[in-house]
Amino acid sequence: MTVPLSPSRPRGVSHARSWGTGGAGFLVKLALMALVNALGISIALSAWAAESWLILIATVALTISADIVYFSRRAVPMKYLFPGLSFLLIFQIFVFAYTGYVAFTNYGTGHAGSMDQAVDAALIHDERRVEGAESYPIAIVERDGELGFAIADGTEVRVGTADEPLARVSGATIGAGGSPDTVPGYQVIPRAEVLTDAALQREVVSLRVPVSGDAEDGSMRTREGSTATVYSSTLTWDDAAQTLTDSSTGTVYEPSDRGKFRSADGQELATGWYVGVGFENFIRAATDPDLRGPLTQVTVWTFAFAILSVVTAFGLGLLFALIYNDERVRGRAVLRTLFILPYAFPAFMSALLWRGMLNSEFGVINDLFFFGANINWLGDPWLAKIAILWVNLWLSYPYWFLVCTGALQALPRDTLEAATIDGAGRWRSFSSIILPQLLVATAPLAIASFAFNFNNFTIIFMLTEGGPAMGSGTNLGTTDILISAIYRISGIQGGSADYGLASALSIIVFIVIGIISAIALRQTRKLEEIS
Repeated sequence: MTVPLSPSRPRGVSHARSWGTGGAGFLVKLALMALVNALGISIALSAWAAESWLILIATVALTISADIVYFSRRAVPMKYLFPGLSFLLIFQIFVFAYTGYVAFTNYGTGHAGSMDQAVDAALIHDERRVEGAESYPIAIVERDGELGFAIADGTEVRVGTADEPLARVSGATIGAGGSPDTVPGYQVIPRAEVLTDAALQREVVSLRVPVSGDAEDGSMRTREGSTATVYSSTLTWDDAAQTLTDSSTGTVYEPSDRGKFRSADGQELATGWYVGVGFENFIRAATDPDLRGPLTQVTVWTFAFAILSVVTAFGLGLLFALIYNDERVRGRAVLRTLFILPYAFPAFMSALLWRGMLNSEFGVINDLFFFGANINWLGDPWLAKIAILWVNLWLSYPYWFLVCTGALQALPRDTLEAATIDGAGRWRSFSSIILPQLLVATAPLAIASFAFNFNNFTIIFMLTEGGPAMGSGTNLGTTDILISAIYRISGIQGGSADYGLASALSIIVFIVIGIISAIALRQTRKLEEIS
């Protein structure tokens, strides 16, 4: 009997259903790639406008690569790998590389942005009302939640916001009081509302609307919300000489290698720009007396917290797993479910719940377990650390309970039975057979758990916010770990920011975790060889 052969397939065409060059599949692919290209072009144009050349080059390269991969019939494996590789490049490699770049700069408060941005900020900061300048009737307008000024200049109306300079608008009308009455595209806020709303009035008084795109032309400001006049900077920028001159005093400020405008007598302007500082941030973290002591305490506590969190949670989880792995225990399924409930509850909500229960004044922990004693669990440095370890144990042991239960059930029963026949007791069986084999299965997970707890920002921030404070002129707290200390130094929560130092510390944390993980994984391989 002759078996008919399948029709010949052209070389390069997959057995799987191809997108083809026509039909609904091709149209769907075309639409998706159009969206990808539109997004790429949008990001590229934004990067071009912001002069972010690295982002521009990377975006163009990724967009072109996507077109080549998905419109080619040969790059079949890459069609599946490309999305993952792109996200790896954007969210991992780029973020790490940019963090490394910032670590070698003085980027932070007083050193943000480029030199051109620092010049504009200096000109704005030193603005003063121009003597003899004309006052113009204005109306306060709003668009998409952003306030602006509509200024009546004779018979024409100009409108602008903090981000958009004044520009003539057609179709506006001027009311009987001389101020604009209606402005197309904007909502005119009634004068009575401006006068009675204190918060709105403060926002209006602090608002500055640039006269033009050149910061040296000044801006429009108002004192009462009914008229505006021109404010101009006392500083003058000389582009050729790269200097700022104070017209009122004649002081000349020149750019320094530290990203500041400095005069001959040592005066500096508040605004600056970021520049490269080499390894200064790394050296400062180790030598600055204001940082060295607090960071040393934070580092010691970070290691203690990470190690104790893993050891205690693993120990308690293993204990419960051994107990409820015994077939003589009734209702094991129900009890196991109850024990893993903390693991199913969101960690940040659990931390907030425990924060309330540990409150020294009205918390239920003091009321129910310590006869109403006023124990300051979160205000005393040592008690706060104990509280953090306890709450983290409560959150973490169900994970190890599940892991150890699965590992115990996977152990070969014939080995345990042979040990029992040879006369090994329970402790001997546990220490010589059960535990070594458990460690082989759980050691990689313990390493991952250590790395997680080393950067466990959630439990620290939600339970104690790093407090109580250390004092000694630092804003770090006694329960801060390195990641929360970096958060404080970065100034995200408010205050003076030092992104360069925070990035340097992030690099150090990354290196430390990498070294510890590599060493621990080598020890894990030794355990596998022994077992």
